[in-house]
Amino acid sequence: MTSDRRSQEQPTTATTPAMPSESHTPRRTWRSLLRVRPLAFLLACAGLVTIVLLPGGEDLSVQGQMALALLVFAVIMWVTEAVSYPVSAVMLIGLMAVLIGFTPNPEEPGEILGTGEGLTTALGGFASSAVALVAAALALAAAMQATGLHRRLALLVMRIAGEKTSHILLGAIGLAIILAFFVPSATARAGAVVPILMGMVAAFGLAKDSKLGALLIITAAQAVSIWNVGIQTAAAQNLIAVDFIRDTMGETVTWPQWFMWAAPWSLVMSVVLYFVMRWTIRPEVDKLSGGRAVVQKELDDLGPMTGPEIRLTIVAVLLLVLWSTQDILHPLDAPTVTLLAIGALLIPRIGVFDWKSAERLINWGTLVVFAVGISLGMLLLDTGAAQWLSERTFTALGIHEMPLLATIALVSLFNILIHLGFASATSLAAALIPVFIALAASLPNADEVGIGFVIIQQFVISFGFLLPISAPQNMLAYGTGAFSTMQFLKTGIPLTVAGYLLVLLFSATYWQWIGLL
Repeated sequence: MTSDRRSQEQPTTATTPAMPSESHTPRRTWRSLLRVRPLAFLLACAGLVTIVLLPGGEDLSVQGQMALALLVFAVIMWVTEAVSYPVSAVMLIGLMAVLIGFTPNPEEPGEILGTGEGLTTALGGFASSAVALVAAALALAAAMQATGLHRRLALLVMRIAGEKTSHILLGAIGLAIILAFFVPSATARAGAVVPILMGMVAAFGLAKDSKLGALLIITAAQAVSIWNVGIQTAAAQNLIAVDFIRDTMGETVTWPQWFMWAAPWSLVMSVVLYFVMRWTIRPEVDKLSGGRAVVQKELDDLGPMTGPEIRLTIVAVLLLVLWSTQDILHPLDAPTVTLLAIGALLIPRIGVFDWKSAERLINWGTLVVFAVGISLGMLLLDTGAAQWLSERTFTALGIHEMPLLATIALVSLFNILIHLGFASATSLAAALIPVFIALAASLPNADEVGIGFVIIQQFVISFGFLLPISAPQNMLAYGTGAFSTMQFLKTGIPLTVAGYLLVLLFSATYWQWIGLL
């Protein structure tokens, strides 16, 4: 009991800053302008009603029209954050049940489907295996928080990194890579690294908004975004794409396949990140003398590894082995093995935390948003609304007549620009992946390149490099006060350009060589 309690109560030292408060986050802009939220909500409702009342066309079913109305409502709510994401998701469930419920029943002319059928459609996403994997991933991240294992791992890596700022920079990037394999939550990974880096800056008398602080904290956030692409289980939005591809295109994308496709891109981007950060932000000092001692002190305060930490380490390593050998050494899919692992971690006396801890630490709202996003996406696909929207959006641009590389270039640019309005890549994936699947079906040689095209666009959806508001891990880092929006943008522009060009380079070379395209 003593070791379990110690593992859950992390020591607070003078060098470890508190996590950011609400007053320091970018959301303060919205909170200080509460009058904007009702206006945004009214705008979303107006968009919904407008689409519902428009005269229907022969090429779009009534259900398809309702799906587009729901999409407009969702996008406005998500972009403006008129209400929180979980609240908007619950509202979408009710609206979907009503709007779909009052559409004609195709099997019984003259009758409506009924709200029961509409509610079944709205809740369909909760039956997805991807939702089970996200729930298990959130529980695994909660186990890391409960035991403090991710923080210990972060400190060990920073101790190895040493005292030169260039080495600490490399350590922050390396840590993001390592944690991406074991912590399936971008926010949790940033939450493990940011306080340690801030503590190192504060320990040597530098202000939190010093250039060194900005350098290290921005690097941590950007590295997390880069490896959201490289590892399938590193981000929930990846699992949305995988789920849609399985259900609509009939192909299962395994963990090893994703890693083979995406990890090389993330490795190259990690090198780019190092040089971009060195070029854009020059710290006040080149060396933190005694930095290793500061990290060692925090490790000493943690004490030796506890029983729960050791057990969690064993489970995490086994999970990584099972994920990476799916369909190679065994037939077990990622959701199944992850759920089995979480079940083991919750067993009294054997596991590392109990259900009450899980209830407290897991962000259940994320799960609701994820499931409703899948429901909305499947509705767009099943009703033909996604195909209709794809044709109206991209046919006018002549995309169907372009070479594949030009299509990837244009759609990826569209993807990057629209991301500026979304604070959640999960919501962005729910809105766009169905449209991209419909577009992929209309491409020449769709059977050969369709899945690759959708996967590449999912990679781009994970770009969160430009603004603090572009990703939750960015907002967590911004909440420390270590950097300004302009500093983040100064690093984000070259990273976005480099990432975009690398997508095109890989599309013309590596991804063709290995058969993704």
